[in-house]
Amino acid sequence: MSIEKTFEIGSWVVYPSHGVGHLDRVEKFVVDGQKIEFFVISFSRNKLTLKLPVKRAVESGLRKVLTKEEMKKALDVLSQKSRKKRMMWSKRAQEYEVKINSGNPVAIAEVLRDLYKEGGETMQSFSERQIFQHAMGKLAKEISILEEIAEEEAIKKLEDILQAA
Repeated sequence: MSIEKTFEIGSWVVYPSHGVGHLDRVEKFVVDGQKIEFFVISFSRNKLTLKLPVKRAVESGLRKVLTKEEMKKALDVLSQKSRKKRMMWSKRAQEYEVKINSGNPVAIAEVLRDLYKEGGETMQSFSERQIFQHAMGKLAKEISILEEIAEEEAIKKLEDILQAA
């Protein structure tokens, strides 16, 4: 099966470092005398348009929005006990950013779980809150697309699971 058949025009896709985007179309460009096809993906959250070579889509991490089974795995992680490592904050922050930018919903859920503090945002440092909100936004957007609900509802669902844990 060709890569063009893997991703459907008009569908939602996930690009690891940018999150959920809409696959608008395929465009052809001539680069160094060669015709190359590009996926054109728009990310409304940060008003970004990405042109990604079709042949490099999968190796760059482009994937379909998570399935219900994958979502269940990610949500199960949220109800587990936090696994904060004993290391300098800067090192942990780097690890969290790597997990978020991986685009893996389970890894993003691990970041949410580990940074969640009872008492809400007032208990987090500024940088913890920034990373937490970044992870929350990425996972909530994917859940909102999958369940066809507003992003705010998806955030509420994630927060409810974190509070219940």
